[in-house]
Amino acid sequence: MEFKLKKNNAIEVKKLIKTYGDVYALNDVDLNISDGEYFVLLGPSGGGKTTLLRSIGGFIRPDSGSVVIKGKNVNNLPPDKRPTSMVFQGFALFPHMDVAQNIGYGLKLQSIEKNIIDEKVNKMMDLVGLTGLHNRKPHELSGGQQQRVQLARALILENDVLLLDEPLSALDAQLRKDMCIELKRLQKTVGISFVHVTHNQEEAMSVADRIAIIADGKMIEEGTPQEIYNKPKKQFTAEFLGEKNILIGKVHNLNKSKIVLDINNDKIEIANNNYNVSKNQEVSVSIKSESIQIKKNVKSKTNEKNSIFGKVSEITFLGQFVRYLVLLSNDQEIQVRSSEEVANVKLNDQVILNWKLDDFILHNE
Repeated sequence: MEFKLKKNNAIEVKKLIKTYGDVYALNDVDLNISDGEYFVLLGPSGGGKTTLLRSIGGFIRPDSGSVVIKGKNVNNLPPDKRPTSMVFQGFALFPHMDVAQNIGYGLKLQSIEKNIIDEKVNKMMDLVGLTGLHNRKPHELSGGQQQRVQLARALILENDVLLLDEPLSALDAQLRKDMCIELKRLQKTVGISFVHVTHNQEEAMSVADRIAIIADGKMIEEGTPQEIYNKPKKQFTAEFLGEKNILIGKVHNLNKSKIVLDINNDKIEIANNNYNVSKNQEVSVSIKSESIQIKKNVKSKTNEKNSIFGKVSEITFLGQFVRYLVLLSNDQEIQVRSSEEVANVKLNDQVILNWKLDDFILHNE
């Protein structure tokens, strides 16, 4: 099936609020999604991701605020009148229908002629990799195949936006990775906006053009996968994404090029990337576990800059890398991820941790 990229298609969410009693499921959320963009809503369970997705799709009516799709306010439109299709968390296939019937069901409801439905179903099955499975019933399919049927059933309606609510949660780890590749390929092929909800960080990073972090009903921050992983603005994002270490300290001194932090009487220098901070201000900083170098400490003191002492409390082999937990003098543990075992570093060894000035990120909140 051929799809043409529809111009000027965008989703705008403005000041969206949804409460359940005294609990804010969405708290003054603003969001803009570009035409043809693969956008992921990422965050912990119960953070408001699915509520936002269902508000866009019309399955939940917000208390206030607006949802605008292609320049049209759709607040008062039911799901079937919006230019959106939904892929639900469960496969939600009709068990008594075969694959072709499941995929074409939405078109049948629109009273489209059978020969046209058959043609569209055949092309869609080829697109999603289900060629030759027309007569299979859902129980005769694998989990990945069932998910492809649901995708095909949504895409065949040729709406402007595809909404995906935890679409890969029922799949095993390897199949989830395979489906991430497939979803990205499909999105580029059909050229429409995909809005994908997940709490799985690897899944989000694999498919997204941009990611929004949502928690406690609030929009925390958004950006490309590279931006929010490498330079998170908020402490919450740093803690949620990957294996990052969070340290709390006070600004001891600063100039235009660097900031000196006092962290439990240890002085740590970080690059001053135009941070808006002042002397004696308490701040949080983060560093990725893979950005720290670890080596055995054979001296009682060191003159090395950007270093800190610790004791190895745990070593874990995780296949592609080795993770070291290092206990600092203030009883905080630092995670270090190395691509291979570090020579001569054993459990309970005293070690030195090193990093580069730019490796630490200072957070606004």
